[in-house]
Amino acid sequence: GETNFSVICEDGSFYSFNAKYAHEPEMLNIEMKDFLENEDTTDFSHTRMNIYFRELGNESPLLVKLIMQSIYKNNDREIKHLGCKRFGVQFLVKGIYSHNGLFYFHTQTKNSSNVPFDTDFIRFKIVDKKVAKRTAIQETVIDPVRSYNEILVIGGKSTVRTVYTVPQFTIPDDKILVIELVEKNGGRHQTIRVENSDIVAAKVINELKIK
Repeated sequence: GETNFSVICEDGSFYSFNAKYAHEPEMLNIEMKDFLENEDTTDFSHTRMNIYFRELGNESPLLVKLIMQSIYKNNDREIKHLGCKRFGVQFLVKGIYSHNGLFYFHTQTKNSSNVPFDTDFIRFKIVDKKVAKRTAIQETVIDPVRSYNEILVIGGKSTVRTVYTVPQFTIPDDKILVIELVEKNGGRHQTIRVENSDIVAAKVINELKIK
């Protein structure tokens, strides 16, 4: 028999296909990128539609990905005062960028020790300044909606950079943003305190430059 199905790709593109049953199919798994670029397959460009994900607001997933790639590849250090170094691990915020309702945080983690750093999670949260170092009263957690080059295990003597995308926000005067990088089954947790002045100074992205 014949049926149809739809595919939503990470970049927000949406395709609809017709399919017929085959007792012994030539392929069981299809990589969409390779399939769409294959000269032997049908041109599906006329069937493509772009969709938007709720967590990205009015920004297209493809543009979000391109912005993260651009920030990562350009590797500029726009900020030099936001960081933490404990137990041979250095955690930095190299830049904060904004575009169309989203913030992009460019981070770097350098593990100078011989012991791998196994990341449990990274958390962005807004807390009262007076309780920033305590666990958790009156905190607002802001979950990243996308990430680029997020590598959870940072080997000994190695450095990893990651770009995190979060919904745009502001911080009241009596609060700060705390970024926590927590080690799994370990104690080398890293904490960076970000003031509202750092957030409002985020660099606005007007054009993409991908090297």
